[in-house]
Amino acid sequence: QVQLVESGGGLVQTGGSLRLSCQASGRTFSHYHMGWFRQAPGKERDAVAAINWNGDRITYVDAVKGRFTISRDNAKNTAYLQMDSLKPEDTAVYYCAAVTLYSGLDLPLTPEKYNNWGRGTQVTVSS
Repeated sequence: QVQLVESGGGLVQTGGSLRLSCQASGRTFSHYHMGWFRQAPGKERDAVAAINWNGDRITYVDAVKGRFTISRDNAKNTAYLQMDSLKPEDTAVYYCAAVTLYSGLDLPLTPEKYNNWGRGTQVTVSS
């Protein structure tokens, strides 16, 4: 399994920006599709974005399109989530997740499709 560690969360005002990082170790990072998810208190874990193994295919949920940017640097074993124009409704714990490209899955946006998870990083957007 690949180990994942998120960082970069924090407290920011509405309209501000944060950049989350997801550092991977233990397996060949470029063999994994990566996803970002978030979970607000009392709510289910929802997808935010996904990126394929080499970064040439990306998908976002409608709620973050035009504001968030997912990327990856395979040389650094790291995935990123640049979050701009943040809103209070973006407040959540953000998780990165990985699924092997050999799974045959194509940029899944459902948490059940991923079998490697980080512990999350808190993002709080104040109004």
